[in-house]
Amino acid sequence: MKNATETEVKIRLSNSSGISERLQAAGFSQSVQRLFESNTLYDTPDRSLGENGMLLRLRHIGEKGVITWKGRGDPGPYKSRPELETTVDSIETLGKILTQLGFQPVFRYEKFRTEFVHTRNGSAVITLDETPIGDFLELEGPGEWIDDTAKQLGFSPQDYVLESYARLYVADCERCGLQPSDMVFASLS
Repeated sequence: MKNATETEVKIRLSNSSGISERLQAAGFSQSVQRLFESNTLYDTPDRSLGENGMLLRLRHIGEKGVITWKGRGDPGPYKSRPELETTVDSIETLGKILTQLGFQPVFRYEKFRTEFVHTRNGSAVITLDETPIGDFLELEGPGEWIDDTAKQLGFSPQDYVLESYARLYVADCERCGLQPSDMVFASLS
């Protein structure tokens, strides 16, 4: 964890072909290969975490597990909120601990993620997320860096998406007339 506050935006890609080349041309190089992620959000039975703008997530990435807490976000042009996370040895065991503490799984989502860093500024990160509802870039770093980088890649603040994947998924289901469940790849479930 580099910073206790996460500042980011998502950008929905209508077509992700060529995005790796655009990132390379802008000075970014792949820092983490494309990996499958499985994420489970936990909450209390009355959903008090979500009602208070918080998130508790258990993530499985390759061979690694990560537990994340996110606090209430600040209004503004970027998604900015407190974040604490750490790696865990056993996702299964921690999932059981959370359940014993009264938390329950409330939403599961999957994606493939590839991470990129700038060759001269490794503190800010871009990820390419391939999800069941489409592909997104996530730009995470200081607001000015987000704006400059988005512009360099051909995007503007009008392209910024501040909603979570869970909210985007529910909205996508509503548009398609589907009942939301978990945002998972059909072929992997």
